[in-house]
Amino acid sequence: MPRALITGITGQDGQHLAKFLKSKGYDVYGLVAGQANPKIDGIQERLPYVEPLSGDLRDLTSLIAAVEQAQPDEVYNLGAISFVALSFKQPELTAEITGLGVLRVLEAIRIVGGMQNNPIRFYQASSSEMFGKVREVPQNEKTPFHPRSPYGVAKVFGHYTTTNYREAYGLFACSGILFNHEGPLRGPEFVTRKISKAVARIKLGLQEKVAFGDLSTERDWGYAPEYVEAMWLMLQQPEPDDYVIATGETHSGQEFLERAFEHAGIDDWRPYVEFDERNLRPAEVNQLIGDASKAKSKLGWESKVRFEELVRIMVDSDLKAEQAHT
Repeated sequence: MPRALITGITGQDGQHLAKFLKSKGYDVYGLVAGQANPKIDGIQERLPYVEPLSGDLRDLTSLIAAVEQAQPDEVYNLGAISFVALSFKQPELTAEITGLGVLRVLEAIRIVGGMQNNPIRFYQASSSEMFGKVREVPQNEKTPFHPRSPYGVAKVFGHYTTTNYREAYGLFACSGILFNHEGPLRGPEFVTRKISKAVARIKLGLQEKVAFGDLSTERDWGYAPEYVEAMWLMLQQPEPDDYVIATGETHSGQEFLERAFEHAGIDDWRPYVEFDERNLRPAEVNQLIGDASKAKSKLGWESKVRFEELVRIMVDSDLKAEQAHT
């Protein structure tokens, strides 16, 4: 059986990737920080086939030990401080985990991988936030980066570090420049899940209003379970490379909000939504839209779930969850 080690196993992508790899016959290991991580019980309940390994992206020694124990064929680095707003409040921690964490995982692979016959293949979760103040529309693999947050800056460091290890040490190292991808497992702090959860609660009479910052920004939103397949496909290629993964469509936060309320049967969303300047970021990314032509031609990958369906999936999931709790 092939073996895979996933950092960020407790996050949205980590859970979807674990399910996908299990369906492909993998033994799956998940890196978990801390001795009493409160998230691990939920993961073991939902994903009982994942073997948790102790490790921390801030500690190279623990990463070396985890790679030695898992003896993986593939390592997927999904661990990060991934909430952009939080990165402004904790920029040093973001740099430490989201940026330097990539370097440490690659070092662990280089050190341990040099001792075994089968080279370890590495996937780095790069981000469309690296494009930031975009230089061209749409964005592809050659578009220059101009990050607008500590998160985006840290991701650029991780992206170029992955390239460096590929070129300097011959590692099979790929970066997936994934545009926004959502689903019911998205954390409630992210705007799409904040919308779907609030709409469900308002529909059921459990909540009166919800507050947002700038809803005019536009994003390329896809469906997370589809995007983890692209991660896997990158590591199955004969040569390592970097790929943009996106839908090629862009929609504003307000569009997401409107579609969500409509699907819940609420025609006018305005009485339920307030503006709160505390939700504004010091620097904003106004529009992102990806060109995934390379992924389509080389990986045979393209998104299937479109924007309207994504909104429906998330609202329906939160309606079901909230009804179960009442």
